[in-house]
Amino acid sequence: MTVTLNLPKVYTPEEYLNLEIHSDIRNEYLDGEIIPMTGGTPVHNQLISALNALLWFGLRGKPYSVFMADQRLWIPDYQLYTYPDGMVIQNPVELQSGRKDTVTNPLLLAEVLSNSTKAYDRDEKFAAYRTLPTFQEYLLIDQSSLHLEQYLKQGDRQWLFREYDQPDDKILLASIALEIRLGDLYEQINFD
Repeated sequence: MTVTLNLPKVYTPEEYLNLEIHSDIRNEYLDGEIIPMTGGTPVHNQLISALNALLWFGLRGKPYSVFMADQRLWIPDYQLYTYPDGMVIQNPVELQSGRKDTVTNPLLLAEVLSNSTKAYDRDEKFAAYRTLPTFQEYLLIDQSSLHLEQYLKQGDRQWLFREYDQPDDKILLASIALEIRLGDLYEQINFD
């Protein structure tokens, strides 16, 4: 008797990028594997939109670029292409060599947590993000309750953790010198 194993196909980064150009959905790439990204819930999208507005208005006239959900990020140490929910880059935006669609120098990254992604976003994805030399601040935004976790780089391999769960909590985004109110982020969110 012969047993056939269905091993996942391994793709090169170049194969992934060529497929991604023609794909109708966004896909992450992790060390040879292509991982389809699921669609977000209305609350997920409302939180991303609110974060985008707060960042965009707060950073107008300052030397930063704000990106949401559809901007690809390359993390070479992990061979990872991913699409963070939110990203702030201090200008100039640096692109992956030979690419016009993939950034490499985020300062602040944000993820909206879902039940299916929260462990990955807190663990493996955060570990990958920490290998980027420009990365200074990480926000994890809960979509099922009024709750935000903030990680702020303090030194080499040292991060300060803070959490917020009151509408009047003020979140100082130290990497970009901007303060936002938790209640403003969650203003139109209905958890029912």
